Amino acid sequence: MARVVVDVMPKPEILDPQGKAVLGALPRLGFQGVTDVRQGKRFELEIAGEVTDAVLAEVEKMAETLLSNPVIENYTVRVDEAVR
Repeated sequence: MARVVVDVMPKPEILDPQGKAVLGALPRLGFQGVTDVRQGKRFELEIAGEVTDAVLAEVEKMAETLLSNPVIENYTVRVDEAVR
């Protein structure tokens, strides 16, 4: 088994109200020095067999069509080496 991780984040020009809420809460909780927070999503996909270029291409297609909204979000696909 291998694990492929898809990280999805709002594009920089898109407002992130959840990130702003976290940013506002941090100083109230005593945490200092954080200047910005962006909140995203993480998907962990367990893959049967070897992770080939074809498998990664399929995961890219999943990320683009289901796991993210490409109009307002960017995504990255990577193999979780700790699980291999």
